[in-house]
Amino acid sequence: MPNNLFPYFVRILAIFLVLPLHEYAHAWCADKLGDPTARYQGRLDINPIRHIDPIGAICLVVAGVGWAKPVPINPNNFKNRKAGMAITAAAGPISNVLMAAIWLIIYKILLAFAYVFTGASGVLGVILDVVWILMSINISLAVFNLLPIPPLDGSRIFNYFMPDRIYWKIMQYEQFIMIGLLLVLMFGVLDVPLAFCNQIIYRFLNFITGFVDLIINAIL
Repeated sequence: MPNNLFPYFVRILAIFLVLPLHEYAHAWCADKLGDPTARYQGRLDINPIRHIDPIGAICLVVAGVGWAKPVPINPNNFKNRKAGMAITAAAGPISNVLMAAIWLIIYKILLAFAYVFTGASGVLGVILDVVWILMSINISLAVFNLLPIPPLDGSRIFNYFMPDRIYWKIMQYEQFIMIGLLLVLMFGVLDVPLAFCNQIIYRFLNFITGFVDLIINAIL
């Protein structure tokens, strides 16, 4: 496979490995907080077919950030509607950060294997590239979804601190805001600030997974 096509291949892989877990986290959290809507509609599942949104999948492959079909949520089932929505919304990006941490740990372990077993460095090199890109995609999705822009998760979190009348007025224009967001992504307007935030998250994850480096250095 040509090197310039390799990242796109991994992004296609991420449609099946990353997006379903993000949506499952929303469904699981909502269910635990008292709203079984997602469970009744078959979304409390990691089966990618239940979650894939064609446009969001294309955006993930082309731009590196995308989305799946939103998990159906009935806020009336929460004891505290605003808190329930905010916590459920936060579950998606949190799941991405956790998955990024797991992929980073796997990357560090595989890197140590590549150092010890130099004969397998070619195969391990490809696997390392795949793991690194999957980690990066998880970080990118976490940061992207935390933007306080409808319909992203960040807007639901931000709503917790916003008066309802203002929030619902903004939500009236959700479709237009979504179109604007797609245009912004196409022209790369957010590339620099998103990359900056991604780097912050990566440094944090590299720090908290530092114990892996200590263990590997002690063994080797």
